[in-house]
Amino acid sequence: MRLPLRWAAHRCVFVVCVVLGLLGLVMVSLPLNGKRANKPLNWHVSSVHKRLVHEHVHKVLEAQCQPGHTRKNLLTRLPASGHATQPYLWKDVPLPDQLFLYPPPFGLKGVGSKVEDLLKLLENSHSAQPSDKCRHCLVVGNGGILRGLELGRLIDRFDTIIRLNSGPLGEFSVDVGNRTSIRMSYPESTPLRWVDTDPHTLFVAVVYKSVDISWLSAMINKHAVSLWNRLFFWQKVPNQIPIELRRFRLLNPHVIGETAIDLLKYPPPRPRLWGWDQNVPTLGVSALNLASLLCDEVSLAGFGYNLSQQAAPLHYYDHLPMSAMLHQKMHNVNRETEFLQSLVREGTITDLTGGIHCSFCSS
Repeated sequence: MRLPLRWAAHRCVFVVCVVLGLLGLVMVSLPLNGKRANKPLNWHVSSVHKRLVHEHVHKVLEAQCQPGHTRKNLLTRLPASGHATQPYLWKDVPLPDQLFLYPPPFGLKGVGSKVEDLLKLLENSHSAQPSDKCRHCLVVGNGGILRGLELGRLIDRFDTIIRLNSGPLGEFSVDVGNRTSIRMSYPESTPLRWVDTDPHTLFVAVVYKSVDISWLSAMINKHAVSLWNRLFFWQKVPNQIPIELRRFRLLNPHVIGETAIDLLKYPPPRPRLWGWDQNVPTLGVSALNLASLLCDEVSLAGFGYNLSQQAAPLHYYDHLPMSAMLHQKMHNVNRETEFLQSLVREGTITDLTGGIHCSFCSS
């Protein structure tokens, strides 16, 4: 039986109100992505510390690369299935059943058909053959610890450079470099104006919710994002990503699931009406896991939340203080720090800037 028009209209209004209300809750719970503080932070890097950092990075770059080093060490923490983890999803590779155990970002439960349609737009797996060269990946975080270190030229010397979210270059290149091999992001954190000038940069999309797939499809097809889809983003998203089709990749959600459940030892995701139980890894730790699948050795730069220094800069590109991190509710920063510290101490990865574990600090 068809509903009267007035009832249908009332239902549409109700749905829109619910959506807007939920979006409002998200915006309140994610203060780090709101307006940036305008007052500059009083932050100074001593010449002695800068010299120690540069000497440390030089040693890492000059050391002999060890084939498969980081992934081999991580596999001691992973189940046997970790040997078969693929970094990306491809249209010519069947989606394994394990991907449908959990919803995004841990899997594809509930969005399988949308992902299959999206993959039809992308290239086959044979278009991206791995290199035989022993490669050293650098995952560049957005931490304020990078500010003033002037590591740009050294960062650009790494084989593969993975950048996260909207971390800018340009005026900050003296600290963070100019090259980008991979820009790893989700819709709301992608630069509104594309910042990577390297024509070989890959964009690796991370799916956190169903609408992220629709957004990526629009970016690939060079179409506008629909007004309806825009209602489901908690902040403004880009209208375009000006790169070639062959430069798009879709992150295998198992990379995030493996990071959360097997590496960080979070409990399996459980159904909730809204949000997550601080069991979503930061994109930085997930990028580390991705890097272990793409390269032989992995280093980090710009990582570490020193919450004891609440006046320190949170990011290298804005004026937010470290104390702003205390308000986020999605990530378990302490658990991640402990995990990364253990990897650095055992030699699985290296920390170039010392925000996780400083092996080169004078005190």
